[in-house]
Amino acid sequence: MEYAKGRIGRVFTVRIDYGDDLILELIKLAELEHIESAVFVLLGALKEAKFVVGPKENVTPPEPVWFGFDDAHEILGIGNIFLMDGKPKIHLHAGAGRGDNVKLGCLRGESEVFMVVEAFVFELEGFSARRIADEEQGFAPVVFEQVSDLK
Repeated sequence: MEYAKGRIGRVFTVRIDYGDDLILELIKLAELEHIESAVFVLLGALKEAKFVVGPKENVTPPEPVWFGFDDAHEILGIGNIFLMDGKPKIHLHAGAGRGDNVKLGCLRGESEVFMVVEAFVFELEGFSARRIADEEQGFAPVVFEQVSDLK
């Protein structure tokens, strides 16, 4: 395990409106406010979205299993923002439900808001972190500078 210690900086309460792309709006916020590290929670509804809901097999790099919808679903989500190649990268896991059908996964690609999504973004300060692509593993883990290492 590696970790970095920091503190909460600025806090943003954000309303993302009908028709907006959720991921793109979070990236815009990070760019406008120069957010390099943050965690966020959100609630609301999406009109359409695509999720990765698991790997087809337990191997790396994983081949994703996709789930998508194009009818309004309620959502709850938690995610983070770290820079990757100098640009904000959103990592968002969310549950999406309609009726008695509920899925949980990693939201990727287009994500059109239905009605509204409210996001609460907590900027993280006091450490340096970024995402670096790891082709062998098939993802981009967070890498810390001034790392504490527990083994």
